[in-house]
Amino acid sequence: MKKPLVGALFAVLLLGAGAAPATAATGHDASSPAAVKEKVRPKAVNFAGTVALSNCSGSVVRTPNSQPGDPALVLSNGHCMETGFPGPGEVVFGQPSTRSFTLLNASGSGVGTLRASKIAYGTMTDTDISVYQLTRTYAQIESTYGIKALELNTAHPVQGTAITVVSGYWKRTYACNVDGFVYRLKEGEWTWKDSVRYTSACQTIGGTSGSPVIDNATGKVVAVNNTGNEDGQECTDNNPCEVDENGNVTVREGINYAQETYGIVPCIGAGSQFDLDRAGCALPKP
Repeated sequence: MKKPLVGALFAVLLLGAGAAPATAATGHDASSPAAVKEKVRPKAVNFAGTVALSNCSGSVVRTPNSQPGDPALVLSNGHCMETGFPGPGEVVFGQPSTRSFTLLNASGSGVGTLRASKIAYGTMTDTDISVYQLTRTYAQIESTYGIKALELNTAHPVQGTAITVVSGYWKRTYACNVDGFVYRLKEGEWTWKDSVRYTSACQTIGGTSGSPVIDNATGKVVAVNNTGNEDGQECTDNNPCEVDENGNVTVREGINYAQETYGIVPCIGAGSQFDLDRAGCALPKP
């Protein structure tokens, strides 16, 4: 996992606190017909709607069916929960929480504090996600801060897609592409299914855990950043390995990964309530 403090402090020594953000990849050549036709083209990816946790990154998210009066949700990693790493097979569901989040605007400045009412859902089994329900609604957040939630995409990510990992903790972005998908990603005790593998340009560091992975073309969240192989070890903590359908293991030192988020959408019903029995919901149950 991209652990927050150890990795983050090490990164400060290496990079310095003032390290400049990576820039997003450019789209079509501006002079090409495709670019002219596409002037409804990629939205600029910025920090609006992202949050900084005490130890990780995250984002205020909604589903396509979320209503303005629904309690807002914050997405991060399961390994970022204040309750500690959930064990294999463990699911946190509807647990009270008063955790606070610093909401960022487009330029990465903190504009206010949001507070959780509960951990709506959290696990490190099959995926690595935590979803907090907040004490404020989407409408209240937009009215107070002028910031809208990021929308969760409903479809599986596509190989080759240009993406940006947006870290609220570091106020830094990482631009690359979806390199491919991993049948099983194993790290220490945990196994994740159908993970996103980045191209090498996304050199995420400690503290970027929980960052939304945004499709540059749509501005929607397609995954949540969670880990990378730091030392070339095989299947150990901080050194995930890839396992294919036949059990073959591949180690990619220096490559980083994320967990898809489209599977969260079917599990959220009216009023931002998680219902693991809803049609299409395949998240692990408690």
